[in-house]
Amino acid sequence: MTIEKITPERVQQLLTSGALLVDIRDKEEYARERIPHARNIPLGTLGQSLLSTGARAVIFHCRTGMRTAAIAATLASAVRCEAYILDGGLDAWKRADLPVEIDRKQPLELMRQVQIVAGLLVVTGVVLGASVSPAFYTLAGLIGAGLTFSGATGTCAMARLLRLMPWNRSV
Repeated sequence: MTIEKITPERVQQLLTSGALLVDIRDKEEYARERIPHARNIPLGTLGQSLLSTGARAVIFHCRTGMRTAAIAATLASAVRCEAYILDGGLDAWKRADLPVEIDRKQPLELMRQVQIVAGLLVVTGVVLGASVSPAFYTLAGLIGAGLTFSGATGTCAMARLLRLMPWNRSV
């Protein structure tokens, strides 16, 4: 089954006629920034949550539209009504100057935190390696190896560690 990508303006039209907007991002992402009235059903829980919806149409979205496009067939099979994807996701919604709820008290998404910390550690290792001792290049190498391992295995020790930090406990 194919699933049609639609514009933010078309999404608004469908919402006024009773469609359900589903945000498939993780709860942390949703807590920080979301489209008003979108229902958060993270990707991992989609199957059990949506089959019984009474909506005439369901529109799925993520941040950029890439996650929803990659699993379009799965999304379409999760509902028994018309299904659509918000083309460009939340980013397209914002570019169309449509309303967004932002809670800056919520932490950044965990993967963005990983990217920031990993980047800072690599830069620190390179700067210290160039200015203090070449031994600090090891830090950059270890972070690179850890990121490679994370990508290959789908596990991320840094994400697990960051999830335990006090600022991430509120979500």
